[in-house]
Amino acid sequence: MFLIIGLGNPGNKYAGTRHNVGFDAVTALADAFGINLTCKELKGVSGRGLIAGQRVILVQPQTFMNNSGECVRAFMDFYKIPAEDILVICDDISLEPGKLRLRVKGSAGGHNGLKSIIGHIGTSVFPRLRIGVGEKPLGWDLADHVLAHFPKETEPVMREAMKKVTEEVPVYISEGAEAAMNKFN
Repeated sequence: MFLIIGLGNPGNKYAGTRHNVGFDAVTALADAFGINLTCKELKGVSGRGLIAGQRVILVQPQTFMNNSGECVRAFMDFYKIPAEDILVICDDISLEPGKLRLRVKGSAGGHNGLKSIIGHIGTSVFPRLRIGVGEKPLGWDLADHVLAHFPKETEPVMREAMKKVTEEVPVYISEGAEAAMNKFN
């Protein structure tokens, strides 16, 4: 079983912001594979189904970004899922909008959601799919940038990125991280 976690912040205030592309990716996966995100459990909203013939749990933590690790740890413990069978999807300001990068391990890279997960599960060795949201403009506060909505001209790029997520995740699940990285990175 795979645990796929999309990072973001709960509530309408944050819907469609750069920091919520992980939530958007999980929603795209749910839509593409007919998985209902209706279960409220373990500090998250989740849904169960099949992707590439494998059982998955899709999760949107409801703990707010900086405490994402609480939800991830709870799901890992309850469902007995090891770190290598989770996939965390999050935003990345160092990548151009819409660009995807899959890695099997790494640092938090300044991302507070990843920092929280690393702290709660005790390792940085877990797969993560980063979705580019672009660098903050000169003079902007980082929080203001990631909590802002995309400009209209970037929206088609981000829709295409969500489509790519629905293509990359099944490859990751069925063929492994190396195959997915070779195909999509």
